[in-house]
Amino acid sequence: MTRTFNPDSYGKLLAEYQPKIITTEQENEQAIKRALTLEHRPNRTPEEEMLLEVLLTLIEKFEQIHYPIPKGTPHSMLIHLMDAGDVTTEALAEVIGSLEVALQIVNGDRTISKTQAEALADYFHVDVSLFT
Repeated sequence: MTRTFNPDSYGKLLAEYQPKIITTEQENEQAIKRALTLEHRPNRTPEEEMLLEVLLTLIEKFEQIHYPIPKGTPHSMLIHLMDAGDVTTEALAEVIGSLEVALQIVNGDRTISKTQAEALADYFHVDVSLFT
């Protein structure tokens, strides 16, 4: 049985929770608590689902502004992928074509060329933009 969205019920939920743009840590914590309460409620109504989505959107916006994730450099992305995949410099040399060049790149003494970026992206199965 499909439940339909009830605007009156949703209005009551909005009046109870009073979601708004989050501007402080305290407001963010309150929104997170409310979202967790809704998230763990079994058999949520469509109105509760909608309210949960609104709260999550507000939390995400606040956290993107106050806790931005810095973009990695091509070098840091390479080091991370090597660590995560337990890839050695020697294995990287096979991808790049030279142990000397691979060592220079890994040590940060040389930047990754466009051709090398494409080869690395193919090897690690990631987007080439990570290395450019």
